[in-house]
Amino acid sequence: MSDIQVMIVDDSAVVRQVLSSLLNGASGITVSHALANPLLAIERMKTQWPDVIVLDVEMPRMDGITFLRKIMAERPTPVVICSTLTEKGAQTSMDALAAGAVAIITKPRLDLKQFLHDSADELVSAVRAAAGANVRKLGARPAPLPVVAKLNADVILPPAEPRAMVATTERVVALGTSTGGTQALEEVLTALPRVCPGIVIVQHMPEKFTAAFAARLDSVCQIRVKEAANNDRVVQGQALIAPGGKHMLLRRTGAYYYVEVVDGPLVNRHRPSVDVLFRSVARCAGANALGVIMTGMGDDGAAGLLEMLKAGARTVAQDEASCVVYGMPKEAVKRGGVEKSMPLNAIYREILQQLAAFSH
Repeated sequence: MSDIQVMIVDDSAVVRQVLSSLLNGASGITVSHALANPLLAIERMKTQWPDVIVLDVEMPRMDGITFLRKIMAERPTPVVICSTLTEKGAQTSMDALAAGAVAIITKPRLDLKQFLHDSADELVSAVRAAAGANVRKLGARPAPLPVVAKLNADVILPPAEPRAMVATTERVVALGTSTGGTQALEEVLTALPRVCPGIVIVQHMPEKFTAAFAARLDSVCQIRVKEAANNDRVVQGQALIAPGGKHMLLRRTGAYYYVEVVDGPLVNRHRPSVDVLFRSVARCAGANALGVIMTGMGDDGAAGLLEMLKAGARTVAQDEASCVVYGMPKEAVKRGGVEKSMPLNAIYREILQQLAAFSH
């Protein structure tokens, strides 16, 4: 099997050097070119088209988003955005994800050697997942990832309470997603009318990026979408997105639900973790909940979705054909936590049907 051919496009010579060293050091990956701007990349791609592009977004001569849109129109190719961790960079990266990028990796302005050490696994995993991503949504699969020891959601969740939950008419929908999830969430949430169940979401995303992502969704959706803050109420017609770098748990007081936003270690290599959210929903909402697991690499959320099903919740997975990366849903199906799988464009109807079913 031939190596994944990666093109790096970044105006910083230091970044190109560091990323090239990192990726060339990983098995099965070769950096074919590292170029200073998209115009050079366009010329080079006339003779050799890469499998994956690692792309900066803020560059002179031609910005990354213009380049990305050109690529996606001409020949859809997996693109991993490598962006500086700033609010400005976050907004630009959201535009890039909307234009078809697969994932975001954050880079610091300073201390690239530390970045090389801290983010090596994340970048390599993102490139491997991108190489197998279903850019045209035809069902391609990511390359297998190495098994890494992982903490489970018990490190975040408090001990389960033995007493039964009192009845409530409040309903909640929990969505979990990762690679390809920004586009998937936009398709689901923009299809929902103003009257819909309260929604809680974990999308794997770095800190500083979720606020821009939530604001972008809020601008195109009928429902309200916001980055969750500690103690936010879960209410009809609103979606709360877990902040990057924090875990989000569902809580309940009386008949009402709210979220708790907490620090803690990585769970399933992620913070926020879908498992943390789903398992808290199983405990607090039980049969009053619907769990939805969508596109993403790895297995985060599979254990939590099974726990939700066992607690009486309804559970749904995005089907393979409509996933960018059929990893998380596949693992959830494999473990028996999924009642039914369906195309992405049917999920919003399932959310509304559950609301109708709950009301009877």
